[in-house]
Amino acid sequence: QVQLVESGGGLVQPGGSLRLSCAASGTDLSINVVAWYRQGPGKQRELVAAMSTSGSTNYADSVKGRFTTSRDNAKNTMYLQMNSLKLEDTGLYYCNTRSNGMYYWGKGLLVTVSS
Repeated sequence: QVQLVESGGGLVQPGGSLRLSCAASGTDLSINVVAWYRQGPGKQRELVAAMSTSGSTNYADSVKGRFTTSRDNAKNTMYLQMNSLKLEDTGLYYCNTRSNGMYYWGKGLLVTVSS
């Protein structure tokens, strides 16, 4: 059974930083595409960042230069480092991976950027 467990969300002031973690079990993240999505208040879920099996990454234009996704294969964990946070980064953040043709999601982490 594949499980993704996220941690690291919370309240941060504009300009601050947070690092989200997503620990996986039941699947090997090193051979999967991994991604982070978010859903802001009143908005649709959107792709924030993704990493291929080769390690190449792509980011939403709104977070380029501020967010970085990475993967620790030894810990089977993926990360989203978020810097220079803005009010509009507020939302629920989800990690995602595809394994054996199926998509799996974490339960979601609340990130609130507020002064």
